[in-house]
Amino acid sequence: MLSRTVSPVFVGRRTEREALSAALAEAAEGRPQAVLISGEAGVGKTRLAEEFLAGARASGAVTAIGACVEAGADGLPYAPFAAVLRALHHRLGDELTRAAAGFGGELARLLPELGTQVATPPTREQEGRTRLFELTARLLENLSETTTLVLVIEDLHWSDRSTRELLGYLFRSLQHGRLLLVTTYRSDDIHRRHPLRPFLGELDRLRSVRRLDLARFTRDEVRGQLAGIHGAEPSLAELDEVYRRSEGNAFFVEELCCLSGPGSLSDSVRDLLLMRVEALPDAAQRVIAIAAPGGSHVEHRLLRAVTGLADDELIDAVRTAVNANILRARDNETYSFRHALLREAVEEDLLPGERTRVNRRYAEALEADPTLVCVDELAARLAGYWYRANDPERALPAVMAAAEDARCRWAYAEQLQLLERALELWDSAPAEVRRRLPLAEDAEAYPLCKCDDDDLLFLDLLAEMTLAARYAGEPERGVSVVRRALRALEGMGHPLREAWFRAEQSKHVRNFGRGTGADELAAARDLLGGLPPSRIHAKVIAESALWNSIFDPRPENLAVAESAMEVARQVGDRETELNARMSLGGLLVEIGRGDEGLVHLRAVTETVTKDGMHALVARCHVNLQSLLESLGRSAESLRVGEAGLRIADAYGLRESVAWLQGNQADALFSLGRWAEAHAAAEEARRHAQTPVGRALAAQRLARIALARGDLATARTEVAEVLQQHSPYGWAPQYGHPLLEYRLALAAADGRVLEAREILAPAHAERARAGNGRYTWPLLVRAAEAESDSVGNPAADPGRAEAIAAIRDHAAGLRRDYPVWEAHAALLDAELRRAEGTATAADWAAVAEAFAGLSRPFETARIAARHGEALLAEGDRDAAAERLAAAWAGAVELGAGELRERLARLAQRARLSLATAGPAAPSAGTVPGLTPRERDVLALVAVGRSNRQIAEELFISPKTASVHVSNILAKLEVSGRGEAAAVAHRLGLLDQAAAS
Repeated sequence: MLSRTVSPVFVGRRTEREALSAALAEAAEGRPQAVLISGEAGVGKTRLAEEFLAGARASGAVTAIGACVEAGADGLPYAPFAAVLRALHHRLGDELTRAAAGFGGELARLLPELGTQVATPPTREQEGRTRLFELTARLLENLSETTTLVLVIEDLHWSDRSTRELLGYLFRSLQHGRLLLVTTYRSDDIHRRHPLRPFLGELDRLRSVRRLDLARFTRDEVRGQLAGIHGAEPSLAELDEVYRRSEGNAFFVEELCCLSGPGSLSDSVRDLLLMRVEALPDAAQRVIAIAAPGGSHVEHRLLRAVTGLADDELIDAVRTAVNANILRARDNETYSFRHALLREAVEEDLLPGERTRVNRRYAEALEADPTLVCVDELAARLAGYWYRANDPERALPAVMAAAEDARCRWAYAEQLQLLERALELWDSAPAEVRRRLPLAEDAEAYPLCKCDDDDLLFLDLLAEMTLAARYAGEPERGVSVVRRALRALEGMGHPLREAWFRAEQSKHVRNFGRGTGADELAAARDLLGGLPPSRIHAKVIAESALWNSIFDPRPENLAVAESAMEVARQVGDRETELNARMSLGGLLVEIGRGDEGLVHLRAVTETVTKDGMHALVARCHVNLQSLLESLGRSAESLRVGEAGLRIADAYGLRESVAWLQGNQADALFSLGRWAEAHAAAEEARRHAQTPVGRALAAQRLARIALARGDLATARTEVAEVLQQHSPYGWAPQYGHPLLEYRLALAAADGRVLEAREILAPAHAERARAGNGRYTWPLLVRAAEAESDSVGNPAADPGRAEAIAAIRDHAAGLRRDYPVWEAHAALLDAELRRAEGTATAADWAAVAEAFAGLSRPFETARIAARHGEALLAEGDRDAAAERLAAAWAGAVELGAGELRERLARLAQRARLSLATAGPAAPSAGTVPGLTPRERDVLALVAVGRSNRQIAEELFISPKTASVHVSNILAKLEVSGRGEAAAVAHRLGLLDQAAAS
């Protein structure tokens, strides 16, 4: 064997090195960068990262590297981030502590060295995860204010979901600082159902992420690698043999160089790797075989305890393995295999009984001395070792302890994985072991067993899984777990537990996009009938009040919210009481008692602010902000949102920031401040941590794009909404805007029949009261589609039925506030326009209804309709004034679609939008024809009758007839057909379309 197998000369990768250097240069200027390196196993990703880090350190950057571990399946969350932070702590010491000042206790969930972990009430767990992500971003921004940081996270193909979500959050949210994030993954491992695939798809949509895909070496590059290893040029025979067998894979080139007789090598990759191990002394082979099941890295002290070797014997054996380039020694007294392929081959070569015994010895060593590994890895690794030791009695408690550790670190996906493993072990473990299990405290009002009843203990486990699935965003899995629990509860006579599971089922069904959850919630309420008050009563009734405020805001549902408040007060559940009061406030606003509703919301906001209930403070501001916008009080909504943003920023509630920024975008759009609205919606997207949050951000961006006339962007954003979250079962506040924008896109393409189909689901659900803020604009958009398509032969049939359905739907909507009443007037005018009965007076009334509402876009649109109606009635001076006002508003807003419509209308009417007077005649392209006659000829060419020409050009049919006669005479043609041929030949239709 050769003593050197790694080339001291770094071969190739010029393009990739230049890209990394460019990213580092940008990061050093204060613009955070992200680079994703992919390639097959052994192609050289790690070597590229190491060479780049060496160069970055030479330029003065602080670097750290962490790797995802195969133990991620055992619930070891955030492993690479813990490694990175630990490395930064080692290098920066007090500087890192200062950067984390004030929130080190929160970040102790990632790195215990930063402080004592802060306890959080169970009901605040969902907000805790959001805060952890935000504070991690804040820590990195603080550290990179003056120092360039280069952080490398390897092996994303092994990443746990929490790591991926935190990494994705950082990619989206980091805006400031001298920071470069580099990640690597094996591209050949990413099959169609691999969990990394959707994450990569999400990153592809981020313009800030660069992708580098490493190819295999060329023949010349393999020659350079061999020359570096040998210190001399290889022979042609060796180059041909090595290149043929390695196919340009850098790692396999190195392995082939380790063996003296290339011609004698096995074609099996596994055999190729094991031949090097088998050439070592027995002691080294034994240490390597024991290290392989230990995981991606093994601590020196742990390896000594498991092997039973004396320190000197272990060091000699490890040194042999290191010199053979099989193991690598790390600075933190841990060992890892030089390449994961080596470790995999060694572990697969062990007999099943050997793997079981080695894992047992690892577990026993950790139980005897827990200090052998980092405290943040202890629970997960102990659970993994006992599980692979095939010992349910020891594995079940270890797995449950690891699940609790994952929950405390807000790693709900990993908690759910571990709980599923516990479910697998449940029946195999002795009953006395199950009775000693550490179950979560009284989370979400679930009544823990606190007894020896095995069936109830099993339900406790399912309850934990139910919550973990909800927090992890796994509603499909949650539905499955709840169904299993309900089957287990049949005939047991435990209505409180069944009601709890039914209430959870309602949430999971809604989140899964398979309904509204109404039936499940009703079943939960029925189970509580006649039982004394309890926290579950309060939870279920408060959930019903919230559901009513979103899906079915009717006056008779006020009693549900009031009952929830009373029951919560009786059982001392103050947070549920405050949430129920918020729902009551929302219901009051929706049924027209807005001032009363705002009193409740402001009172709750004042209470939770005074008591420091930070997550509820943010939620109060979100609700108050949204409801003020519903009332048409957009400026006040902005002020409330700004206060909420200050609180959310102070406490790191970044998911709340997404909701607050989204609501800010709504208010800014209403006020005509579209550039600011766009920026706020982008901020909401950047901070959103859930599919629903990202869907709502895309929805708002679609609305802005539509108003600007950017249909391509609107289509992209609507597609993003549908990709992020299924709209089935959405409440009107989410579903109706999406229907509106889909309908608008269909109408813009002339697909009016499809637009009617899009509206049909909203009609089908109109038995519920609906939501004035979101449903009125949807119906107005549908009415516009009908009125703008008059004369379309495909759309005219069925129009009367479509108009009647819209009117019937509108009849059930409330009109309690000026902004809702104004939309009702707008809808009525649009429907009259579709029927051909709208008058200028109708549009003047609509304009009056919107006066003083600070809705500049609606004002401009209505002025355009008003001017059009005045033209039809022959009042050109008044029409010119209204159209000029509409044009000015459209230009100021950047309303591209409205500007185009106004330009076409002004051309047909021969009006100048800039001066509100007659348009100056332009040179004709047809000799002898006036501009007006050219307009008439263009309409003749598309088959319009004299009456239709008169309607389009706002002239009388008699005048149209005179124009046609003059045209025929001037063109010296015998009829309309010949005139149309002349128009086609001269390109008049193309000119008309372009204008």
